[in-house]
Parts: sequence; structure tokens; C-alpha cells
Amino acid sequence: MKTRIATFFIMLTFWVVMSGMFDGFHLSLGVLCCLLVTHFSHDLLFPETTAQQQQHWLRDIVGVALYLPYLLWQVLIANLQVAWIVLHPNALEMIDPHIFRFYTKLTRPMSKATFAQSITLTPGTITINIYRDPAGEKPDQFAVYALTKEAAEALPGEMEERIARALEPANG
Repeated sequence: MKTRIATFFIMLTFWVVMSGMFDGFHLSLGVLCCLLVTHFSHDLLFPETTAQQQQHWLRDIVGVALYLPYLLWQVLIANLQVAWIVLHPNALEMIDPHIFRFYTKLTRPMSKATFAQSITLTPGTITINIYRDPAGEKPDQFAVYALTKEAAEALPGEMEERIARALEPANG
């Protein structure tokens, strides 16, 4: 019950701040919408966890916090590279789009989602899909679009390694 109340007030506060509407009609709609969102998704914001899962949660927060500076640096570098390509007089010759697949060694859903989002946040690359082997015999396979051959060759590479260090189990 506490999680539902906390979820409701977080949602309502966010709604009020983002909407900027303070009249009775809009506030009542906000309350109604927040009640519905809370009812259907309270467990997404505050999932029920065991003590071991709470330890993973804390480790994940620290891991992501340590990974973010690297990601921001990669985004900056990729921005400069894409800007160079776009502004270059021979831009059409430099662009060499590729769609490629590679297997990942990441096992946790959080790790794979972080990796997929990191690829997509980096300009010049987009994660298209993550293919799972239904039998579970092979590792998951990422499908990625890359603007240049160099961007394609850089994956999975160091980004996957850093995510593995940040989010994967130490013995995995």
C-alpha cells in the first residue's frame, strides 16, 4: 500500500510540475490520471524485492553512475564524428551505412537494455533489435544500424566490456 501511495504522489507531483495547470478541472484530471497510472503500474516504480535483489539494485545504481561518464564521452565523440561527416564536402563518400549483427556476452536484462540504449544514444548508431534464441542455447544477438563502417567495427567492443563490469555479476 505504501508503494501505491508513494507512486501516486510522485506521479501527481510530476504531472503538476510538467502541466503547469492549477485550476480545479485540470487538477482533478491529473488526480484521476495519476490514480489510474498508479493502479496499473505501481510495481514498476517500486518492485517487490528480496534482500539479494536489493543488493543488486544498489550495485546497479553504482555501476551505472560509474558508467555514465564514459557514455557521455562516447556520445560527445560520436557527435563530433557525425558532425564532421555531415559537414564534410565529400559526405556522401564518407557515409557507408551498415546493418550488422553480433552476439553479446551480457546476460542480465538490465545490462542488455543499457547496452541497447547506449548504442542508440550514440550518434551514428541505432539498435534495431535484440534476437533471443528460443532454446536458450546461444547468446542474444544485437542488430545494429551504423552510419559508417568504422562505427560498425567498434561494436560490441569497449562499451559492452564496461557495461559488463558495471552491471553483470562478478562471477558471470
